[in-house]
Formats: sequence, C-alpha cells, structure tokens
Amino acid sequence: MSADWPHDPDGEEGSEGGRKYGHAVIAKKIDEDEDFPLSREEFVAEYGDDPVRIDYETVVSVRDVFDGIDQDEYEDFPDLHRALGRNMREKGYWFYEGAEEFVAKKSR
Repeated sequence: MSADWPHDPDGEEGSEGGRKYGHAVIAKKIDEDEDFPLSREEFVAEYGDDPVRIDYETVVSVRDVFDGIDQDEYEDFPDLHRALGRNMREKGYWFYEGAEEFVAKKSR
C-alpha cells in the first residue's frame, strides 16, 4: 500500500481491528440517521482521498469508487449501495465470488 494514504484502511482508524472492504469502508463514514439524503459531491469532497480496500492487495481512493456515478444524491443506504455496487462492478472493483449471478437473480 502506498504511503500517500492519510491512514491505513486496515489500521485502527480504518477497520476497528479487522479488514473491511469496499462498501463497508465507505459505510463507516456515514451516520444513517443524520447524513441522508447524502450528497455525492459533499461526501467526495470530505472523504475523496481516503483509502478503500478492494481486495487483499488493491487499495483505491473513495474518489475512485465514486468516479463515474452520475447520481448526485442518495436517499438512504440501499440507494447508495446500489449505485456503488453498479459502479464498482463496471470498474472491476467487485471481488465477491458469484456477485454477477446474485445481481442477475435479483433484477428478474
């Protein structure tokens, strides 16, 4: 991992003692009761340079995860997670085994 990150996503500040990946790292930064509706622009302005672990050897910025999402605001966590999931799959940031099959079943 690059020393350019403000903190290690697996360090004390990043994942409370265990590895967290993708959505979990982003979700930790949000207070469900106070932050929704959530502005993409404001969230990325505040957290854009923070690291997000994609897999055991890949770390990208919050800005990279949100890059390419046109939606400006999210009503709640499910709305945010759907947008992030679509974008992460399109960028190859989705490492969950069988994720495409699960998504295909849910969209029927």
